[in-house]
Amino acid sequence: MAQHAPSHLSVGMMLFPSLTLLDLAGPYDVFSRMPGAHVYLVASSLEPIRTEKGLTLTPDTSFENAPLFDILFVPGGPGQQLVMEDEGFLNFLRERGQTARLLTSVCTGSLILGAAGLLQGYRATTHWRYLDLLSLLGAQPVAERVIVDRNRITGAGVSAGIDLALSIVSVLFGKDVAQSIQLSIEYDPQPPFPGGSPNSADPELVAGLSAKLDDVYTKRRRQIERIVARL
Repeated sequence: MAQHAPSHLSVGMMLFPSLTLLDLAGPYDVFSRMPGAHVYLVASSLEPIRTEKGLTLTPDTSFENAPLFDILFVPGGPGQQLVMEDEGFLNFLRERGQTARLLTSVCTGSLILGAAGLLQGYRATTHWRYLDLLSLLGAQPVAERVIVDRNRITGAGVSAGIDLALSIVSVLFGKDVAQSIQLSIEYDPQPPFPGGSPNSADPELVAGLSAKLDDVYTKRRRQIERIVARL
């Protein structure tokens, strides 16, 4: 059942260097179609930020001047490893997380929420290759596309951002509004190949890609262990 639908909605979407563009772009498009929504791109300063593949984004507001947000959203990407130990970034999340109606993320953005101490005791998800790392941050990993646990809503890897955002619309405005937005963007996934999830992909393909990501996995795990040891 939808919560009381707000007439004005402030959405803060966090930016950091080397974020994954689709983590941000899919949810941004959905959020911007919500009734009464004002979506802000938020960063430590107003300097342009380059995504993982080189596209440049311009923040709308800085940490210092950002308004309060009803929804606070964190994408993932290689740059996640930098902000995991950026106290200015994490402190902003902690501070605004106290007043936000919903704390949300997609892909490895949930690891950032975890590093800020915002997922302890919550069910959460992330990209399949890094799912178990959530347990090191006090969260309960769940291998599902979108996880809603109280006011924490997390999405799985990259493309799950659209599913996440539509789920948030449904929570706030109801199923009918969410379905209308889904139809307006013609979100009707029909991938050319099966296997977009480790549950449906060929086991050899899963093993091969998993091995390619081993180095990144190890770096992320060691970083999280270091962070947790300092707490």
